[in-house]
Amino acid sequence: DDLEARGIAKVDDGALVVFVDGFDAPAILRNRHGGYGYDVTDVAAQRYRVEELQADRIIYVTDARQRHHFELVFAVARKAGYVPDSVSTEHVGYGMVLGADGKPFSTREGTAAYLIDLLDAAEEHVTRPVALAAIKYADLSSQLQKDYVFDPVRMTATTGDTGPYLQYAHARANQILRRAEAEGIGWANVTVLAEPAEQNLALLLSRFGEVVLGVAADLQPHKLATYLFDLATAMSVFYEQCPVLKSEGDVRASRLALCATTKKVLAAGLNLLGIEAPDQM
Repeated sequence: DDLEARGIAKVDDGALVVFVDGFDAPAILRNRHGGYGYDVTDVAAQRYRVEELQADRIIYVTDARQRHHFELVFAVARKAGYVPDSVSTEHVGYGMVLGADGKPFSTREGTAAYLIDLLDAAEEHVTRPVALAAIKYADLSSQLQKDYVFDPVRMTATTGDTGPYLQYAHARANQILRRAEAEGIGWANVTVLAEPAEQNLALLLSRFGEVVLGVAADLQPHKLATYLFDLATAMSVFYEQCPVLKSEGDVRASRLALCATTKKVLAAGLNLLGIEAPDQM
């Protein structure tokens, strides 16, 4: 009613609509039967988030097929003055989860899978925390708008580009540090980087802040997942090529510091993805 009184919305064929330049169809705030749909609730939600929650950035993460809907309601909210130019509104679309046959899960065809069913399938191979990591990582490591095949065997493997592989890398770093503490061996800072594997690991660690800022800017979490996989892989190469506890003096202390920093970055990165970083597996 407020928008109609201000001349932004008008009655068209019995429905209250808002026409926006650049869009073929209007936003329907009230249908001709007097009912309200997603257009009006999503416009109202933006107003609430700006006025009541003081949001300066609003991000909607839904099925990629809803992009046009959100672009329209974003435009309506701005036309109505509910969302000022200082507040950004963005839609992040994701792809579909496919079955082993490569076809989308479908409610209409009776092939849809609930999250609990996917978890149960993953838990046939690993514990629940690892199953959660497997599913979350599979979702977030794919480019958002791409579909992916749900394969619980591949997802729960502790080798390859999987959530459990990253968890295992964190647990391995923690195990090294626990053994050092048990033997009374201390460490402080990274001071020696003589070996290529050490240098590569240290270089990757230095990029963490840059990667996180990039993900926050472009809303592409798969880039963080890729970075963490590269870091875990570099940690594995370092572990194989650079003895830690069997080395001595400054070299040992520096390598322990590398392990500690790697553990810290893996834990922080996994936490950003909503994945638990276990101390042992």
